[in-house]
Amino acid sequence: MKLVHHKNKTMKTDAIEIFQTIRAAMQPYVTFGFNARTNSDKEYDLWSEKNTVVDGQKKTELHFAGVKVLKEHVRFYFMPVESQAEVKAIFHADLLTLMEGNTHFVIKALDEVLMGHIADALERGYKLFKQNEWV
Repeated sequence: MKLVHHKNKTMKTDAIEIFQTIRAAMQPYVTFGFNARTNSDKEYDLWSEKNTVVDGQKKTELHFAGVKVLKEHVRFYFMPVESQAEVKAIFHADLLTLMEGNTHFVIKALDEVLMGHIADALERGYKLFKQNEWV
């Protein structure tokens, strides 16, 4: 376990440990209707397999979130959001600084504050899925 102490906080820098921490936050969502399609020691993802309509298109599945260990970092995938307002409502500004593209975040270090932002995003994303009847 690699830990770096920074400003009285413990910062995880080991990719496997970061992955395991994020996966642990995602796993309870299986009880809310998501299916874990991939659950290995380096990748985990959650899908809604409900027949639904998104932006006028019929869907039989929707990706909710995923986490994957890559060579030098962990990639946290999160469902696409349609507007800047939704992005700001779901993701804390500190988490947005780690976003690459529209669907994933690059995480090289994880402390309790950042993990809290990820947990909040999962909760808000779940509420959005539920509100739209996607799960």
